[in-house]
Amino acid sequence: MAGEVAVAGSGPSVRRIAVIGGGPGGLYAAALLKRLDPARTITVYERNAPDDTFGFGVVLSDETLGGIEHADPEVYRALSREFVRWDTIDIVHRSRTHTSGGHGFAALGRRRLLEILHERCTALGVDLRFRTEAPPAAELAAGHDLVIAADGVNSVTRRAHADVFGPSLTEHRNRYIWLAADFALDAFRFEIAETPYGVMQLHGYPYAADASTVIVEMREEVWRAAGLDSCDGAESTARCAKFFTEALDGRPLRSNRSSWIAFRTVTNSRWSHGNTVLIGDAAHTAHFSIGSGTKLAVEDALSLAACIEEQPGLPAALTAYEAERRPVVASTQRAAAASLRWFEELATYVDQPPRRFAFNLLTRSRRVTHDNLRLRDASFTAAVEEEFGCPPGTPPMFTPFRLRGLELRNRVVVSPMDMYSATDGLPGDFHLVHLGARALGGAGLTMTEMVCVSPEGRITPGCTGLWTDEQATAWRRITDFVHTSAPGAAIGVQLGHSGRKGSTKLMWEGIDQPLETGNWPVSAASPLPYRPGVNQVPRELDHAQLTTIRDQFVQAAHRATTAGFDLLELHCAHGYLLSGFLSPLTNHRTDGYGGQLENRLRFPLEVFDAVREVWPAERPMTVRISATDWAEGGTDAADAVEIARAFAAHGADAIDVSTGQVVPEERPEYGRSYQTPYADRIRNTVDVPVIAVGAISSWDDVNSLLLAGRADLCALARPHLYDPNWTLHAAAEQGYTGPGAPWPLPYGAGSRTPPTGRTDAPKPRLRLD
Repeated sequence: MAGEVAVAGSGPSVRRIAVIGGGPGGLYAAALLKRLDPARTITVYERNAPDDTFGFGVVLSDETLGGIEHADPEVYRALSREFVRWDTIDIVHRSRTHTSGGHGFAALGRRRLLEILHERCTALGVDLRFRTEAPPAAELAAGHDLVIAADGVNSVTRRAHADVFGPSLTEHRNRYIWLAADFALDAFRFEIAETPYGVMQLHGYPYAADASTVIVEMREEVWRAAGLDSCDGAESTARCAKFFTEALDGRPLRSNRSSWIAFRTVTNSRWSHGNTVLIGDAAHTAHFSIGSGTKLAVEDALSLAACIEEQPGLPAALTAYEAERRPVVASTQRAAAASLRWFEELATYVDQPPRRFAFNLLTRSRRVTHDNLRLRDASFTAAVEEEFGCPPGTPPMFTPFRLRGLELRNRVVVSPMDMYSATDGLPGDFHLVHLGARALGGAGLTMTEMVCVSPEGRITPGCTGLWTDEQATAWRRITDFVHTSAPGAAIGVQLGHSGRKGSTKLMWEGIDQPLETGNWPVSAASPLPYRPGVNQVPRELDHAQLTTIRDQFVQAAHRATTAGFDLLELHCAHGYLLSGFLSPLTNHRTDGYGGQLENRLRFPLEVFDAVREVWPAERPMTVRISATDWAEGGTDAADAVEIARAFAAHGADAIDVSTGQVVPEERPEYGRSYQTPYADRIRNTVDVPVIAVGAISSWDDVNSLLLAGRADLCALARPHLYDPNWTLHAAAEQGYTGPGAPWPLPYGAGSRTPPTGRTDAPKPRLRLD
């Protein structure tokens, strides 16, 4: 929509416009709106001089350039004459350079970009007022039809009306500085320096025939250890050149009043207030490592101008602008946050095999994936696959993986999903069909729902259990079917106890709502209800009761052995009983099971040890954890590493890394693969395999996570509800027919994609208007 500008709508009513800030977004918005209606009076207030600018080069995507070309060909032509273009990325790590091609970049100097926009605005008759502080937005709003606040990350407008815009500013852990080199790099270059002070990184790219942008970044503690916090600009610049002498070939760097800063992510709950609207960094920021700031600002300008022309009035236009741009910006911010976190955790990756490290860096934002990287540079991707151990023609997800005596034929796990369809804890025909279908569908490992160790440990009356021999016999029927009808497929059981989240309705009757009748008493680490005034107040377990529950887990594990399960997972996540001991938000005990993390781990580890002792030595045992509570004061990523480390030391064969569901006031950061960074951090910090879970929805995501070393196995839930044959279809779509995804013999005829309607009909040769 932003690329197509109509000529009817609210435009005629928006005649007097003030723009606060003369950066690319503000200038381009002014030029577009003036071009659409030359009768408009548009004033741009810029407190700096015309040639004052910060930073050096600007990278623009083909998508953004396409919008510019359509909306203002003259600006596009001027930009095109200036662009430096290249398509390769060099990753330099431990003196080895790995090059990946096919990426496509276009850059030019920020100063030259501003000059082009100045020239365009002047030619159109925009009033550019340099070295002029803008009057307050409220004052401008009284005398103008529209005020565009393009006043940057430190927006005065946003701050003055914070009660309406609802800003949130998050400062991050790395320090960085913008510098330049007086020569052109021949690729986008990422270089890693492992110094006595810690790991540093360089981001560099050409923006002119004789100049490159160079950003140096590191964790704040590294910055301080290196003494850079006490250096002036000149000394910082000289020292950065020495840290990266290989990248610069011994040449110096230069600065432009550059200083060390920490990146701040800006969001706003609203982008407009009356006739004042935020664009660019005033409205939102996204980390520079995905090259997004100028791009987003220019796209905001395109969208705003289009909406003003298309909508019947300014309120509708500003609503449409925000509705159009907010999802795009949110997606960009999610990708930027993933990239930012990757560089913050860079030290955890430096020991990866060299090609895996390079692939990991390239796919850090999740926007570049295994499949599209293979399209961009097949030889590079093939080299990464070979280093990973993929047999020829085998996607990463179909390589086998061993846990103790169990070899999984592929890396796909059907994640535990509560079905709430049992009677008195007995799995029935529904469970046979549900789990059997997914095992037939090709997954390497199919997990049961949480199987409860006692009637009191159920979440709902429909939960399955293993507290009787009759239940074990019913489970044996299911495992026998899997092993007989889906040879090579494994089936695992997840044992758990509901704790304070028990005695509730079936999910579709009211999730986490207490039963209207037939409630049973619930218990927990501390007498804290899940939701005060709604759920029961649990009894705090004493030592004797803890021993009883531990023994119930042991008896359930005995029955799981006779039931024929290949793997056992201990459920220590999602606010259930064992998770309730781990989180400081749900464990307020003052005895040896409360307080510091070491004590909060004690009971879950006691249960783990007791179960591991009776579970057959050749069969693996995993643990599911909530790696963050998504709530202030709760378990965080650093705690999760220590929790994983403790279970690994006690013999856990893998950690299944989930998040949240511990407290109702949680605020998850949802998005594609949103939980995988926690698995990634554990895998690359603790010597233990991990299972990643959380909005992993495509086989491309699975391949990318595995090849980057962020996970060893990937668990998918909803995709397997949508398609029980998800794994087999993933193999077919990738043209894979090997042992990692064998079709059951009765299903063999369905192993090819069914034909669809004819698509090769002759095209018409004549069109009559």
